[in-house]
Amino acid sequence: MTRTADPAFRAAPPARYPLPMRLLHWLRAALILGLLGLGLYMTSLPDADPAKHGQLYPLHKGFGMIALAVVVTALLTRARSVIPAEVEAIAQWERALATFVHRGLMVLSVAVPVFGYCMSSSYSHGGVPFFGLDLPRLVPVNDAVSDLFTTLHNGAAWTLLGFAVLHILGALKHRVIDSNPAADVLGRML
Repeated sequence: MTRTADPAFRAAPPARYPLPMRLLHWLRAALILGLLGLGLYMTSLPDADPAKHGQLYPLHKGFGMIALAVVVTALLTRARSVIPAEVEAIAQWERALATFVHRGLMVLSVAVPVFGYCMSSSYSHGGVPFFGLDLPRLVPVNDAVSDLFTTLHNGAAWTLLGFAVLHILGALKHRVIDSNPAADVLGRML
């Protein structure tokens, strides 16, 4: 009998996440953190700065759409993958908090670019450029609606940043402070 035909072998979850999930995780992290940084930088520039609207906003929008595609791909990949079992060496309250933070990250990783897309779609002087192409508008042009989506996009982006900080701090806590190899959740994603 081969290892893959052995029911005991198939039932055992892997110690690490599958390679596609790990690659998508780090790509998603780089895109999201990069977009948050770019968003903070470009909104801090004066409106008269030609780079702000001529280069930075289109770049932010294009990479925002890429981030959305990567997040959706990651969610579909996760749904089809065998993932590691929960780490028993971690306290129940920490596992519950980690679950809440992970779900929040996933929801916000979809919501932020969708809100941004709707914001740009509804803005009368906007549009959704994607590296030389113009994506279709999702909602009718209406500056009041655009203002609503601006508020949602900005609020969700700040919340996403907070969740990302919690996620990073939690992973570092288990790796550095706990000093327990059984609690090293970061090792499962490396």
